[in-house]
Amino acid sequence: MISQLQTYLSYPFVRYALITGILIALCSSLLGVTLVLKRFSFIGDGLSHVAFGAIAIASALDIRSNMYIVLPITILAAVLLLRGSKQKLLKGDAAIAVISVSALALGYLILNIWPSSSNITGDVCTTLFGSTSILTLSKSEVGLSIVLSLAVVLLYVFCYHKIFAVTFDEDFAKACGTNTEAYDTLIAVVIAVIIVLAMKLVGSLLISALIIFPALSAMRLFKSFKAVTVFSVIFALVFTTLGLLAAILIGTPVGSTIVAADILGFLLCVLGGKIL
Repeated sequence: MISQLQTYLSYPFVRYALITGILIALCSSLLGVTLVLKRFSFIGDGLSHVAFGAIAIASALDIRSNMYIVLPITILAAVLLLRGSKQKLLKGDAAIAVISVSALALGYLILNIWPSSSNITGDVCTTLFGSTSILTLSKSEVGLSIVLSLAVVLLYVFCYHKIFAVTFDEDFAKACGTNTEAYDTLIAVVIAVIIVLAMKLVGSLLISALIIFPALSAMRLFKSFKAVTVFSVIFALVFTTLGLLAAILIGTPVGSTIVAADILGFLLCVLGGKIL
């Protein structure tokens, strides 16, 4: 198995997949803690379906580099989703449900009316579940993933204390002079970037797993925000890497295998929390 793994790692596309997968896991785990605590765990589902709809639009328009359409639309949806729920236009869960169902249905409708290829079912399955698209990344896509991931990490590090304040007590943070709306918008933009990056890794239907499982697993073992965040990152890096390697060696769908690895890690953390 080791020699087989060494053989696979000699191929550039496998190394690209590992680099991108690790970066995506790092970014999603950082914001996952904040989203879980703010009870926006399923925002990943809503935004990933918006991204699916944007991909369908890009395919219908025959735009090869769909990132330039998908990213702005997803960012706009993230900002509207968080702002709309705060202004009581729709409650958080209702807003996510409306956006999720609408974008998914319209995206599939567009793909059927203006198909980009003869294999619509295969295209939809790849977008929804990730399939093996992570293994077909180009060098430019990997470079873009690295740049966006570094931007996410730097923003989180420099704004850590403000994000902490907005996460636990937004009203108090606002009373202390913090521009909470600006930081909420920043969080929304970062979430949208992570969702778009994760589409090729696990697909739009499984993105929430990358956000939820590391945070929930860390909360079973630790109580402080900093400890939970650090362990969440470690958890995401370890089990995403294991899932990717297992998918490459066994030949299973990448997204589903990574989620299965996360489930295993979560169960181990639950067991560890009960023992400790």
